[in-house]
Amino acid sequence: MKLLRNIFLALFIVLVAGPVVAVIVFRFVPPPVTPLMVIRAVEGKGLDHRWRSIKTVSPALPRALIAAEDAKFCDHRGFDFEALQKAYENNGKGKKIRGGSTISQQTAKNVFLWPGRSYVRKGLEAWFTVLIETFWGKKRIMEVYLNSIEYGPGIYGAEAAARRYFGVGADKLTNAQAARLAAILPSPLKWKVVGAGKYVKKRTRKIGAASGTVRRDGLAACVV
Repeated sequence: MKLLRNIFLALFIVLVAGPVVAVIVFRFVPPPVTPLMVIRAVEGKGLDHRWRSIKTVSPALPRALIAAEDAKFCDHRGFDFEALQKAYENNGKGKKIRGGSTISQQTAKNVFLWPGRSYVRKGLEAWFTVLIETFWGKKRIMEVYLNSIEYGPGIYGAEAAARRYFGVGADKLTNAQAARLAAILPSPLKWKVVGAGKYVKKRTRKIGAASGTVRRDGLAACVV
């Protein structure tokens, strides 16, 4: 009985108390590194990560990210079930499509978890998504997302990417530059910001146009 009690206590700490405490701490404290940053650094890809408050990041970037990744970001509670259903149906037909993860889900994965596709990791991702939606709110989620995104080998966050690719701070990013950064996010180690190929250029134009819609329709009103 004592062993069983200790097992339940350990599971409670690992699966409930630990995640809640970590999420509350990172509500106020910038996450210093993420598991992916550590993995990439061990692989020899380097680590350039510079935290920057969302208040000092060009509004063009959150708009571009919402346009590219999650148009319903300000409306959903962490999950876009319509997008998930569409992804499931298309994947079942053998069509290649992105997984339907929201910015909230991606933030939960980036900050707290390891890369992978196991059911355990996906379950933890869902749990952390609920927690950050509850304790952080949209603006903090976007702020952490902006600062944890992988933008190339060893490049993480808006400030490091803006400096590396355009020679400016994240506060100076133009609409076109923000669209280019958002365009590579599905495959930041494969696609290039500088010297981009035809596909990335085409995707950049689409995101640029969609960003205009995001601005006009107030789809980024919760963060900018």
